[in-house]
Amino acid sequence: MPTERFQFTGVGGHQLAASLDLPEREPVAYALFAHCFTCGKDGLAAKRIAVALAAKGIAVLRFDFTGLGSSEGDFANSTFSSNVADLVRAADHLRETRQGPTILIGHSLGGAAILAAAGQIPDAKAVVTIAAPSDPAHVTGLFRDRIEDIRKQGKVEVSLAGRPFHISSEFLDDIAEHGLMAHIAKLHKALLIMQSPTDDTVGIDNATRIFVAAKHPKSFVSLAGADHLLTGKRDAPYVADVIAAWAERYIDPAPPEQATVSGEAAGNVVVRETRNSKFQQTVSVGRHRLLADEPAAAGGEDTGPGPYDFVLAGLGACTSMTMRMYADRKSLPLERVTVTLKHSKIHAEDCAECETKEGMLDQIDRVIAMEGALDAEQRKKLMEIADKCPVHRTLTSEIHIVTRAAD
Repeated sequence: MPTERFQFTGVGGHQLAASLDLPEREPVAYALFAHCFTCGKDGLAAKRIAVALAAKGIAVLRFDFTGLGSSEGDFANSTFSSNVADLVRAADHLRETRQGPTILIGHSLGGAAILAAAGQIPDAKAVVTIAAPSDPAHVTGLFRDRIEDIRKQGKVEVSLAGRPFHISSEFLDDIAEHGLMAHIAKLHKALLIMQSPTDDTVGIDNATRIFVAAKHPKSFVSLAGADHLLTGKRDAPYVADVIAAWAERYIDPAPPEQATVSGEAAGNVVVRETRNSKFQQTVSVGRHRLLADEPAAAGGEDTGPGPYDFVLAGLGACTSMTMRMYADRKSLPLERVTVTLKHSKIHAEDCAECETKEGMLDQIDRVIAMEGALDAEQRKKLMEIADKCPVHRTLTSEIHIVTRAAD
């Protein structure tokens, strides 16, 4: 996915480093991402979630808070309030240069900041928190043994995740003043809370308090087995999948003219490398976006179906649709069709009805289950109809594939 890197001015006058991850096509929506405490915009979870959402058509702006990553300023002079103000500034910049963020996403303390900032971002319709504390002061537990020193000395260096950071008494005072529950109670936006029940940094009870305080529409998704920083290879892509599916209800559909990229004919299937892993591809079909990949055993990361999986899916969908059309037209009591398919290679000599007698052949095993009060004759006729689906005919007839280099 293409990434634009730029700077914008934060509330303290410092230049804050930002990255805007863009889809290959016109975005269906824009999102603003707030990273976890001391993490930065290029942290594992932030980057993985942003790139995965971009692959699904959602552009994501992520940036380094003051004094972190490539942003200017001194981290010791930043506060929870200044982070909230910088999120509002980031939303303003996105609105002025592109489009206001419809989706707000915050991880850990960034989730608390997103909840506090949401009321000041009018474009936002959907808010997502990931492992967020219900009270911003929860973060002080990371350096509880130094709080007394911070109060006495005004500023103290603490070790967080193995890195030194200066924490000031102003930070403690500021974070203690924030009543996050009041912001949650008057959110007036759709809320998705994502939390792992085994998170040993921010406990699941925080998600409970946020959920109880929020008004509907609100949803909760358990990130079972995930750690606080979502370091598992499949955790961040899963989070992105859930966000994209959930947020679709709250974002405006793309206008028809946005369904294709300039120069691409409507109806085309467009496949592009993401370059996020060895084999991962984006598959765009009109406004629909999918990922294709290979399983780990084949050198991929298993982030999407493989090429043959898509072939089988096409045949299975066409089979079921064709049977449904026939059953409805003939008023047959067919309640549901389930098609199970498998691709394999066989020796040609083992196929009695095949013309080819040497080498290996592709074989697709297709098992069709039909539910409903159908008699034997009706079932037999439906099985015959299954073989007449257009994709079946394509796969069993001569196919002429024309390949040329793009201009």
